[in-house]
Amino acid sequence: MSKEWPLWEVFIRGQHGLNHRHVGSLHAPDAELALKHARDVYTRRNEGVSIWVVRADDIVASSPSDKGPLFEPSNSKVYRHPTFFKIPDEVGQM
Repeated sequence: MSKEWPLWEVFIRGQHGLNHRHVGSLHAPDAELALKHARDVYTRRNEGVSIWVVRADDIVASSPSDKGPLFEPSNSKVYRHPTFFKIPDEVGQM
């Protein structure tokens, strides 16, 4: 059994941002301590409004070499492109 704590990835949503962004990684024994450590390490200047910590082992990612087969099928689905829909002028900018 490894004595090293698991790796956690840290995501923070800034004061004026709508999305969480990855800011770094840290080691912690559990989610509660990972959240506290993330607060102490990555929000020293009160810049965040929300923190996510995700155990790195739980992240599943595609490989850059799979780019073609993974994303090309969406090109044939024109209804997914925003240009497919007509937005009325009175709606304004979305």
